Amino acid sequence: MTAVVLVHGLYHCPEHFAVVAERLRTAGAEVAVPELHRGSLPADTAAVQAAVDSLQEPPVVLGHSYGGSVITGVRGAGHLVYLAAFVLDAGESAVGLRGASPQLQDAISSEPDGSTRLHPDRAVDTLYSDCPEPLTAWAVGLLRAQAPGCGRGVPGHHSWKRTPSTYVVCAQDRAINPDLQRKMALRCTDVREWQTGHSPFVEQPDLVVEVLKGLLATTISRRRGEGVTTTR
Repeated sequence: MTAVVLVHGLYHCPEHFAVVAERLRTAGAEVAVPELHRGSLPADTAAVQAAVDSLQEPPVVLGHSYGGSVITGVRGAGHLVYLAAFVLDAGESAVGLRGASPQLQDAISSEPDGSTRLHPDRAVDTLYSDCPEPLTAWAVGLLRAQAPGCGRGVPGHHSWKRTPSTYVVCAQDRAINPDLQRKMALRCTDVREWQTGHSPFVEQPDLVVEVLKGLLATTISRRRGEGVTTTR
């Protein structure tokens, strides 16, 4: 197998991808899960770019939610996966596309330092609506405060215009309108739709693992067919 980079969204952290990362590593993939919360979209993008550059092979890079804004600006991926995520074009931002649903907006509370948090009870219904109780408690307990301004960030590069990409629409999503997801998905080379809420890596990690394993296999076959070496 080859390499995968998993990029979380706002309020989330690398630990939310723990089950997916473990199962991919068990299958033989090299997996990087960079920490965001760097204070701005450019800083978050730089953190993911460093993870991509550290790998020996062009990885499959998955971005969830705001993580899509981040991976849009990253160079050197072998394949991009947008999981209920923002596929931004020139001059666009997540805020500019009105990405947050009214339900998500109602779940956000402001802190005195300008950061924001998600109200725990509302986060359960918004982000993890189809998860059983033990999982929701675990996932909500990991949520972090978010610095202001990241959602207003505009990528300086648009990797989906040159790199093969897959969009996964989460049809039961309560955080990002599925209709907006379908509109952004038209920018990708492949589209899939799952009957899940906003966070399938928590709710149904096997779905995420299987799509990534399939893309890894396809990427390897394409490289072999083209006679392309996978070493940077």
